[in-house]
Amino acid sequence: MNLIFATGNLNKLQEIKSLIPKDININDLNSLNFYEEIPENENSIEKNAVFKAKFIYNKYNINVFADDTGLEVEALNGEPGVFSARYAGKECDSNKNMEKLLKNLLDKKNRKASFKTVIALILDNKLYKFEGIVNGTITNFKKGNKGFGYDPIFIPEGYEKSFAEFSINEKNGISHRSIAVKKLINFLKK
Repeated sequence: MNLIFATGNLNKLQEIKSLIPKDININDLNSLNFYEEIPENENSIEKNAVFKAKFIYNKYNINVFADDTGLEVEALNGEPGVFSARYAGKECDSNKNMEKLLKNLLDKKNRKASFKTVIALILDNKLYKFEGIVNGTITNFKKGNKGFGYDPIFIPEGYEKSFAEFSINEKNGISHRSIAVKKLINFLKK
């Protein structure tokens, strides 16, 4: 089976490929010579994932899946949520996003958060959705140098280290993305 993963994010691609069985061939948008940014203008993580999958499906008429992920912090009423990738503004990066989040949590005792991933799959013109959620807490400072995004400031429930201190295999054992991907794989194997 061949699938396009509607992403240009090599970190996400590497994580997904390490989870997918060898009989499912995954290619990213570069394999289609597509280098544009797909708009993320929807008001929820789920709607963004669906929009991205439909965008590529409609353009290339190819089986595709897309994901969207957000970090939802309880004390900030679910922020950054759907705006996680651009929390600190349009010209931001992961460090600026983390700095803004840590600053917004300075006076907050409640540091509960959850990472949520939604995968939208369009297979033979039918839409399917898969969700993964991991609960945890936000640290007071960055810990670790692996992973990407908010990984250095997120400690999953039941652990004492941040996602950025996990190896890719350890993270793939428990992460929000791996939960959603495992649901996708189980569906594809049926």
